[in-house]
Amino acid sequence: MVVPGSQHKLYHPPEGLQKDAHVPDFNCYLELYKKSIEEPDVFWKEVASDFYWKKPPTGQILQYNFDVTKGNIYVKCMEGATTNMCYNVLDRNVKDKNLGERVAFYWEGNSPDHREAITYGQLLGQVCRCSNTLKQMGVRKGDRVAIYLPMIPELVYTMLACTRIGAVHSIVFAGFSAESLCERIMDSQCSILVTADGVYRGEKLINLKQIADEALEKCREKASATVTRCLVVKHHSSVNLSPVVFPVVQTPWDAACDVCWEEVMGQVSEQCEPEWLDAEDPLFILYTSGSTGKPKGVLHTVAGYLLYTSLTFKYVFDHQPDDVYWCTADIGWITGHSYITYGPLANGATSVLFEGIPVHPHVGRFWEVIEKYRVTKFYTAPTAIRLLMKYGLDPVQKYDLSSLRILGTVGEPINPEAWHWYHEVIGQKRCPVVDTFWQTETVRDAECQSRMSTFPFFGVEPTILNEHGEELEGEAEGYLVFRRPWPGIMRTVYGNQERFESTYFKKFPGFYVTGDGCRRDKDGYYWIAGRIDDMINVSGHLLSTAEVEASLTDHGAVAEAAVVSRPHTVKGECLYCFVTLKDCREFNRTLVDELKRQVREKIGPIATPDFIQNAPGLPKTRSGTCYLLPDFFLFFYTFMDILSFTFLFIIFVLFNKISHPQVRS
Repeated sequence: MVVPGSQHKLYHPPEGLQKDAHVPDFNCYLELYKKSIEEPDVFWKEVASDFYWKKPPTGQILQYNFDVTKGNIYVKCMEGATTNMCYNVLDRNVKDKNLGERVAFYWEGNSPDHREAITYGQLLGQVCRCSNTLKQMGVRKGDRVAIYLPMIPELVYTMLACTRIGAVHSIVFAGFSAESLCERIMDSQCSILVTADGVYRGEKLINLKQIADEALEKCREKASATVTRCLVVKHHSSVNLSPVVFPVVQTPWDAACDVCWEEVMGQVSEQCEPEWLDAEDPLFILYTSGSTGKPKGVLHTVAGYLLYTSLTFKYVFDHQPDDVYWCTADIGWITGHSYITYGPLANGATSVLFEGIPVHPHVGRFWEVIEKYRVTKFYTAPTAIRLLMKYGLDPVQKYDLSSLRILGTVGEPINPEAWHWYHEVIGQKRCPVVDTFWQTETVRDAECQSRMSTFPFFGVEPTILNEHGEELEGEAEGYLVFRRPWPGIMRTVYGNQERFESTYFKKFPGFYVTGDGCRRDKDGYYWIAGRIDDMINVSGHLLSTAEVEASLTDHGAVAEAAVVSRPHTVKGECLYCFVTLKDCREFNRTLVDELKRQVREKIGPIATPDFIQNAPGLPKTRSGTCYLLPDFFLFFYTFMDILSFTFLFIIFVLFNKISHPQVRS
């Protein structure tokens, strides 16, 4: 591992890990990588041979066009083959590999007292029951199913049931608002919504059913009521919490629409034949923030996603049969799709499925879980590491972390201080730290050594371009792009091929544009510099500045808004918002609270601004677009509030007349 700092320091993995690893050394990596680039058909056919195909793949494995000047953009993997994702991650393990008694998931609830071990055999039975339930509710191949559930086993049952019967799942993170849920249901035209009565996040009660009902009502108001039934899991009411400490949520119920999960699941069979699907049939839609404000429905397909998530999980985490693996992400994000559900199950892995939060009921909860289940591979976000660092060593030293072999990070660049604490305190200086860079759109691009210094994963061919689209050789800095697809790359933006092509391919024809800046050092390592578009990474969650700005300007007092990033010691980045008020409106604490609440309600708690500042006028370009302030002026605003806005604005205008003469004063 190469760790950044005043001098790059090389950290070697323990000899025991290296000796038994799937990729034991750099030469082995280079050999496999070369094969994946120069002989892709041979490479991916070998990967595909591990899985069941109703109709085996023949012919060319990958077909594609990345050049918009030569026609429509497309990617096809193993076209003509037929298979089923659910069959490959469950039936194949139970029937062909005799893993029916192996634990698939240790479910750990919000409270340490609520837990369950689910074997592969039990998981298959529950998924078949859910499949039959969905079919009874009218779901057929190609239909879209919205899932708005917390981190409970029913979430996994539902997504795998969709894949079993050929339905397309659209999972919405259970921290999103009714407006966000409504928008995603409408865009993907879902016919069924699966949700729960409520859930506790720590000590905070979230009435999911009420939020779901509000979302469906918004759909009806917008004349887009595609959802016909709502399947409701009685999760909150089943955990028997003390009503004195934890109040009971009142679940709204509409008998014409709502269906009780527990009632219908007990009435159906544990047997359900899978629907055999074409390799390029859609598997799921997952929404990611767009730089223009409207979330993009990223579409992934069956065969390519199966191959890529299974291979990346196996090699990046060096999965071994005796591992207990824990990814702390939420399945509502692509990390959870790939590295809680599909990747681990495709490898017959045992995983921890965690509903809680890192600091409830105490700040040592993560370390307690690791000790409880003897976790060997631990995958979390830098935000969580920075949060737990501030509590010091005592909460860590109470627990036995000797089972850990490999640590991983995901979602955002990890800063050196967090990396060293993670490596030295949690990994006890013996566990390699695998940092990973990837996107909802791409599943996984690279395995990073630290803070995004990386070589590409198999099948991925990156390069760096300048503003003019010219390829840069050797040491360079510019736009990170990819020359070719790999099986797990997205296929389109659901229902909007034009947006897919314009977002990822029109800027530099012939290349997939990631939206990230990058530099390559003299040793060939790629260092990811961060977003080059109007996106902010808050606690590993990518947020659109345009979407937040739109939420702010929806308030009756706000004429204009501009949103920028501000460094945050725990989140990495947070939202700093400037608002220009309409005439006669007063900027005060009440208004600030209203604006924060409005953003929470329209997008979700993760998007709540940390700072909102009154800006009597926002500087504009000639086109009328707000010209966002340079970072050092944002710093100046934050720490020099004793100066008047008028004085700072004059300084800003003078600065821009010199450095940006095209900007109006």
